[in-house]
Amino acid sequence: MEDCHVLGDRYSRTVLTALCATLATVLLASCSQVADTATEGASSAEGASSADDTSGSAKKPNIVYVLTDDLDWNLVKYMPHVRQMKEKGTTFANFFATDSLCCPSRSSLLTGQYPHNTGVFTNNGDDGGYGAFMKNGNEERTFGPALQRAGYRTGFMGKYLNGYRPDAKNGTSRPYVPSGWDEWDVAGDGYKEYDYDLNENGKVVPYGDGPEDYLTDVLSKKATSFVGSSAEAKKPFMLEVATFAPHGPSTPAARDEGTFPGLKAPQTDAYDKATRDAPKWQDTLTPLTPKEKKEIDRKFAKRVRAVQAVDQMIGELKVTLEAKGLADDTYIVFGSDNGFHMGEHRLRPGKQTAYDTDVRVPMMVTGPGVPAGEKASQFAENVDINPTFLELAGLEPPSTVDGQSLTGLMRGRPEDDWRKAVLVEHHHSASKKDDPDAASEDSGDPPTYAAMRTADSLYVEYVDGEREFYDLDSDPGQMNNKASSLSADQRASLHRTLTELQRCEGSKSCLAASRTHS
Repeated sequence: MEDCHVLGDRYSRTVLTALCATLATVLLASCSQVADTATEGASSAEGASSADDTSGSAKKPNIVYVLTDDLDWNLVKYMPHVRQMKEKGTTFANFFATDSLCCPSRSSLLTGQYPHNTGVFTNNGDDGGYGAFMKNGNEERTFGPALQRAGYRTGFMGKYLNGYRPDAKNGTSRPYVPSGWDEWDVAGDGYKEYDYDLNENGKVVPYGDGPEDYLTDVLSKKATSFVGSSAEAKKPFMLEVATFAPHGPSTPAARDEGTFPGLKAPQTDAYDKATRDAPKWQDTLTPLTPKEKKEIDRKFAKRVRAVQAVDQMIGELKVTLEAKGLADDTYIVFGSDNGFHMGEHRLRPGKQTAYDTDVRVPMMVTGPGVPAGEKASQFAENVDINPTFLELAGLEPPSTVDGQSLTGLMRGRPEDDWRKAVLVEHHHSASKKDDPDAASEDSGDPPTYAAMRTADSLYVEYVDGEREFYDLDSDPGQMNNKASSLSADQRASLHRTLTELQRCEGSKSCLAASRTHS
């Protein structure tokens, strides 16, 4: 019995020793994991923190963002792969641009901030373009650096911001590549689709006028290559492909030049109709001539042909994702920087107004957890793109963004606490030199204004004191300006809400401002 007790004691001590050793190992591993997690947190995006498991065990989804230039809703019917996105994903029926102008709109979607916070209101000059974007410190606020620091392989291709030059060095020894991007293939003046330069990761590469140089096709090849190399690297990736199409001159690929013969522009109820009680800047508008109508038809057909290559690119990206086994882990987002009017309100082809033709743009999403064939009716805006991409990547968007993440809406979850109005801000450009969007008076070149779009109204305040108000329940085409019939209380309420939106800073402030309309 005594020998048995001795053996038992020895066994107990042996087990105890092993348990202590095991416990020590676990504690050391735990401390190491905490240290690793702290290191990851320290290197996360500026102002953004991780909302998911930072240990790396959670699989991060990929994001592909195809952004078009001046693409309006009336072009979607001619894009089968985009229509397929509507069938297989969620469509945002009320998605708006902060300004119907390239640079301010793109600055908002990159940073998640309204023009009054980015300081980018036009395409050039002191208050616009790439110069104003850089001067106001916006580069580090884009989603690129945030996602890169979160472990994503990031790529940007195509059109960046007006005034950007591929050969600009910005104080560096070689052509400048903005921080936050692992792959950078960006053009300056690529509107013609031929005879352009690309800054390819710090090296300027010229392209000619052959069929193989067609810019949208070049971007498509680079995009599919980026997806493939990211798959080989076994890293999550975020890719933005920003086409110049269908912006004028709306050059189609050679293979599409003869397509859609005899196509005519759609004619809405507002086509060639004068706005009743229109603001003074529309006083010079006259009925469209037969020659102008024919030119509108010609331009519309060119726009349809120009987006065929864009749609084909989306199809090729889908095929590549499937081939690499990444389709189920990838969100594809399709959109446009602004809309485009063609004869509505008697305006010749252009943009820059607060009307739905110019600011309400397509937005479709497919990907993990996104229900098929759904339509989100809530008001979304391009300031929501930045926080959406951050949240998809497992990051908590910083409070400094003005927008809200759309992840819940795109996954079919209701959002009770949501905005009731969107803000549109536009400055009249001081200079038309080197501006591809320079507009004549008859195509839409309004004075500086701020506007507010709600579910049932559009309200516009111009710097010269004029006002527009449209009751969308009775006037969906925005043709009958009822600003003069508003009561003093109505005018005061609308002005107060619009002013609060123009002054808001950060997601909480801007969400609160968007709910004060009554």
